[in-house]
Amino acid sequence: MSMRDTDRALVQAATAVAKLRCRSDRHTVAAAARTAAGRVFTGVNVHHVTGGPCAEVVVIGAAATQGETELETIVAVGDRGRDVLTPCGPCQQVLRDYFPSIRVIVGPADALRAVPVAELLPGEEGR
Repeated sequence: MSMRDTDRALVQAATAVAKLRCRSDRHTVAAAARTAAGRVFTGVNVHHVTGGPCAEVVVIGAAATQGETELETIVAVGDRGRDVLTPCGPCQQVLRDYFPSIRVIVGPADALRAVPVAELLPGEEGR
């Protein structure tokens, strides 16, 4: 899927949070998600010896605390100048379970694209 202007703005929002808040080994990834109405939620991972929640899961929780139950698009960005990151397997599954039609922004900086979460999960392409 092609990138929309709102998708590029979402990447910029996640990048800004990564630059501002990911300054230690405790927080190394920032994520941003948008609702169909254009509301944006951000969050960072919480790295801990036990693993801790990924930034995408933190964003889902932040949206839920504000009463939002439908996210349209999500992106994760690494700290220290790292680019867009593909969600890990467990996050892909959480996104698919909570938001089956969510779009995930993935790819290298010069070829970003928004894809349905089902395209990321093995064996889900035909569902």
